[in-house]
Amino acid sequence: MSLFLIAALPFLGAVFPALLIRAGRNASASAAGLTTFLAFVGLLLHAPAVFRGEVIQVGVDWLPGLGLNANFFLDGLGFLFAAMILGIGLLVILYARFYLSREDPMGQFYTYLLLFQGAMVGIVLSDNILLLLVFWELTSLSSFLLIGYWKHLPEGRQGARMALAVTGSGGLAMIGGMMILGNIAGSYDLSVILQHKDMIQASPLYLPALILILLGCFTKSAQFPFHFWLPHAMAAPTPVSAYLHSATMVKAGLFLMARLWPVLAGTPEWFYIVATTGLITMFLGAVIALFKDDLKALLAFSTVSHLGLITMLLGFGTKIAAVTAVFHIINHATFKAALFMSAGIVDHEAHTRDIKRLGGLRHLMPVTATIAIVAALSMAGIPPFNGFLSKEMMLEETVHTLWGGSHYVVPGLALLAALFSAAYSFRFIGHVFLGRTRDDYPAQPHDPGFGMWAGPGLLMMLVVLIGLFSANLAGPLVAVAAGAVIGGADLPYYSLKLWHGLTPALYMSAGAVVGGLVLLKLHAPLMAAWNRAPRPEAKQIFDALMRGLTKLSQLITDGLHNGAITRYAFVMMLFIIGLSYYAYASGTLSLPSRTVQSVGPITVIAWFCLMVATLAVVAKHRQRQLSLVLIGVVGLVVSLGFNYLSAPDLALTQLSVEVVTMVLLLLALNFMPKDSPVESPLWVRLRDGGIAMIAGLGAATLIYMLMLRDFAMPSISEFHLANSYKGGGGTNVVNVILVDFRGYDTFGEIIVLGIAALVIYALTEAVLGTRVRAYLLNRKPDIPQAGDAHPMMMVVATRVMMPLALMVAAYIFFRGHNLPGGGFIAGLIAAIALLMQYMASGFSWASERQRMFYHGTIGSGVLIAAATGLGSWFSGLPFLTSAFGYLHWAPLEEFEWATAALFDLGVFLAVVGAVLLALESLARFAWQPGISSEHAMDINPARDHAAEEAAAEAAAAAAKGEA
Repeated sequence: MSLFLIAALPFLGAVFPALLIRAGRNASASAAGLTTFLAFVGLLLHAPAVFRGEVIQVGVDWLPGLGLNANFFLDGLGFLFAAMILGIGLLVILYARFYLSREDPMGQFYTYLLLFQGAMVGIVLSDNILLLLVFWELTSLSSFLLIGYWKHLPEGRQGARMALAVTGSGGLAMIGGMMILGNIAGSYDLSVILQHKDMIQASPLYLPALILILLGCFTKSAQFPFHFWLPHAMAAPTPVSAYLHSATMVKAGLFLMARLWPVLAGTPEWFYIVATTGLITMFLGAVIALFKDDLKALLAFSTVSHLGLITMLLGFGTKIAAVTAVFHIINHATFKAALFMSAGIVDHEAHTRDIKRLGGLRHLMPVTATIAIVAALSMAGIPPFNGFLSKEMMLEETVHTLWGGSHYVVPGLALLAALFSAAYSFRFIGHVFLGRTRDDYPAQPHDPGFGMWAGPGLLMMLVVLIGLFSANLAGPLVAVAAGAVIGGADLPYYSLKLWHGLTPALYMSAGAVVGGLVLLKLHAPLMAAWNRAPRPEAKQIFDALMRGLTKLSQLITDGLHNGAITRYAFVMMLFIIGLSYYAYASGTLSLPSRTVQSVGPITVIAWFCLMVATLAVVAKHRQRQLSLVLIGVVGLVVSLGFNYLSAPDLALTQLSVEVVTMVLLLLALNFMPKDSPVESPLWVRLRDGGIAMIAGLGAATLIYMLMLRDFAMPSISEFHLANSYKGGGGTNVVNVILVDFRGYDTFGEIIVLGIAALVIYALTEAVLGTRVRAYLLNRKPDIPQAGDAHPMMMVVATRVMMPLALMVAAYIFFRGHNLPGGGFIAGLIAAIALLMQYMASGFSWASERQRMFYHGTIGSGVLIAAATGLGSWFSGLPFLTSAFGYLHWAPLEEFEWATAALFDLGVFLAVVGAVLLALESLARFAWQPGISSEHAMDINPARDHAAEEAAAEAAAAAAKGEA
């Protein structure tokens, strides 16, 4: 199975659980499970190649000029993490089916879960760091939805916001670091970056890149001082917590540190930042976990501690420490998922997670107790379970690690952390499952059905089997994953076995177990001392920080953004003028290399008309209708200027746009007063006029200077002129640029055009549902109107001209690739032909005869343009690459045809649909002489009774006034 499909399956499958929920909870869960199972099977198909040491790579050049390629690769490290994400994801899906209540929207839950799963799979399979960053941010967004899944809980909403704020901020820092890293290596592909260790570490930008990347990793993996968000994420349902703590989200930071280990590790900066952060996090998380009474909070801080352990190992920078980190990632995933699911079972059956209200559950819940006790013993590092093996290897590494020249700092703190880790694990076992049963449980505890304990039961078996047979079960996976971490170098000697002899690590481990038992015995007085001790609360610090940032942002926003466009323009213009003056004063200007051409009288007259019309717009801008006419004059002169400067395409476009916009803006004036009020005092207007004159004079001077000089670098126009025909199959360079060289820009523009038309439609729908509708229907003109609203001569002329205009549009469309024209201009001409029918014969007559669904026309245009671009993928070419050749269809002569014509067809349809949808929206209730309010109401496709009543009231009031 292709890596593309493995990465895409969770996203594709996310649609089905929400759709199938109406078929039942089992159908929704089955859809989610089947999607994950297929992706997991597809991953396992690559296992033989991965275990042989091969790297599977696939890729598509998306925007190669920017280094943005959709590249994926699978090696041992990616296989390990993808297997955990998909394998544990299957168990979580099964568990969630029986954990969630009937009141919980299960389809929504599985949709969020699969989006989260897909983002994580994308991270571990990405070969391009820009693509990885996209998936990285998707994990923050999808985890926000999962953590805040129970929207009715305030702590759920706050936990989701906290997680998004912390991980999102770290993600922004990491974007900067990744950009620097890619710039140093000269590529954004990970497979290339990982081959440039010496170049990266020798660069002066190594430290900034390292710090920024580690900020992203530390925030995602809840490392000190960003550890506080993870426990608050426990407001999410337990299936989310189990998934997030064992195989996803928090492991993303560890994955990235392991992925970049070959090029970032091995320096003092890496050691002191990463190892120290991990050591502090490991110790601090273990201490806090011991004093938490909430089951999930205890497990959450234990996760923080174990994440710190793995971070510390990666920070050591040695090969054997990297191997140990990989091994503990596997072990932690198994026992932590089992523990969270067990805690969820206890909460589900006993209706409480408060350890003080529990105890003696081994008698009432023997199956759950067995699973939880085995997993907790593994977390404590007790043999023969898998957690013991990686803990021993970790302690052995600390003994050989110096920090600041001392042999005791790292092993001492690691021993204390292991001691507290054993203590909270023993507390989890003793205070929840051991002891006598109680008679005051909130609900009578009992083991759940098989569906809920099957997943943690399987994980418990892995905990035991890996502990007993680690060399055979986990050994090959550890070898290939660790080999990928250390960059393909030879693996150091290590042995995954329970007994290594009487080593310092064994003595430290035994001391940690004994110390943990002592701490458990002294827990009550220690808890009292802990509660009395003053200490900073991370949540309070975070809340205060967020309040301060919110007030600061409000202060800045209110000071700069008061809603007045004049202020924004004033600040921007002053900045531009100041910057331009600095550039002029500090720069140099070469001598002119061109002479001024002679200017004929017609050009002078056109320029004079342009200046007069422009000044008249400024002087009369408060009279909206007059200013609109003057703007039309400006547009007409500009189109003549384009034609004079040998730009017929631009002239045609400008002329067509002017006609369409004039009609639409005239219709829009129906919703506005005739005159705009005076809102600024005289001195402000004089000030703004002076600034505008200075800016305009500066821009004119700059243009004049540029036109007199040649550019030192060749213009890109030379490339377009040289490659228009042989690269795009057309001699009209402008059209080839629009539909080929810069087709992606055009594609975005037609989408924006369609969105603008839809917004106009939505706004008019909203406005016309109010009393504005009644006002428009019943207002009377303030100037005499023509007696005939639809003059016969205009009606006949437009109906005769319509087929001719459409023929011209078709002609302009088909010739556009080689002569002035194209889909955009043809679309405007066709739209004008239809506009004339509305103007001549009236909205009612035209709307009753039109057969076009304008929303669908826009959508069809966008889809056709997109399909044309996607078609190039089937030939292995970048998006929107066009092909062309010569065809001979009898009885026609041989003619040239390019696939860009299909793209142009999409542009044509989008333009026609957008213009006519805007027209229909604005013209629906434009006042028409001789059309009664009742008739106008009948032609409204979206009539509502409230507006009808408003219209009747207005009509009655008007009649009463006349009487």
